[in-house]
Amino acid sequence: MTVDAVTSVRCLIVIPCLNEARYLEPLVRQLEPTLAELSATLVVVDGGSTDGTREIAASLAASVPNMRVIDNPKRIQSAAVNLAVATFGMDHDYLIRIDAHGTYPEDYSRVLVEEAMATGADSVVVAMQTVGFGLFQKATAVAQNSVLGNGGAKHRVGAESHWVDHGHHALMRISAFRTVGGYDETFNANEDAECDFRLAKAGYRIWMTARTSMIYYPRASASLLFKQYFRYGRGRARNFLKHRSRPSIRQMIPLMVAPVAVGAALAAINWLAAVPVVLWAAACLGYGAWMALGQRNPYGPLAAVSAMIMHFAWSAGFWRELLDIRQRRIAT
Repeated sequence: MTVDAVTSVRCLIVIPCLNEARYLEPLVRQLEPTLAELSATLVVVDGGSTDGTREIAASLAASVPNMRVIDNPKRIQSAAVNLAVATFGMDHDYLIRIDAHGTYPEDYSRVLVEEAMATGADSVVVAMQTVGFGLFQKATAVAQNSVLGNGGAKHRVGAESHWVDHGHHALMRISAFRTVGGYDETFNANEDAECDFRLAKAGYRIWMTARTSMIYYPRASASLLFKQYFRYGRGRARNFLKHRSRPSIRQMIPLMVAPVAVGAALAAINWLAAVPVVLWAAACLGYGAWMALGQRNPYGPLAAVSAMIMHFAWSAGFWRELLDIRQRRIAT
């Protein structure tokens, strides 16, 4: 792939954000050299931040060429990306979606474009490695990087480059994104998987590259982690309802966590009702102990607790959405 070929396309780099004051400026500075290389426009779409993110973005836009800042009244990521594409997409070939809660290699955007042009892919997705700083965040990172926390998802553990049905969104051909209607703004989570379903159905191809990846910073408290995975569970259920698809085996296992946890209340009548939830907890804590002893990872036991929070929250969110009669009527 020649330099001229890569620079012959124009990229729209979009950062949806909400209260990301800690991460935004270092991220923009990291992306700045890419803007000229890829004839790119960088758009920060702010969902009503109250921590100074909007002011930081405006200050950066005054000094960073080809950077724009727009407001996202709907606040959610799906709407943010749709708004950026609707506003600036006509003049660009590829959309590159950047998570404000992450860090990227210097050549990240260029590699994505090279992969798209070399393979003819309509979407290029990447693996993500989770990194933490504080005690709980480090433990959560260990959980999310393990099979216990990610169930073996390829966009979490990484793999050789190959064609996939879904992955962590990185680059997409804007014409393909427009053709399938962009992200579904009724989704405040899992909009990427839902979009991938429609891309595949329309005949577009998704390539997972092993040439680059991103680093993601997990939620730093149990309550924030629970809320995040509760939303993920609801989004996944909404996806299944909309497209009449079925959960994979990897998803079926954590799906049963909330029911068995609720069913444990019947232990007052019959102690056997507590057996499933005890087995689940023992399996998680046992895996955490194995990480601590076998892998010599001191965060193993707490990582098991983080994984249990993720399992229960995801399952509870899924069932909450699935059992919501109003949502089921909308889906039909």
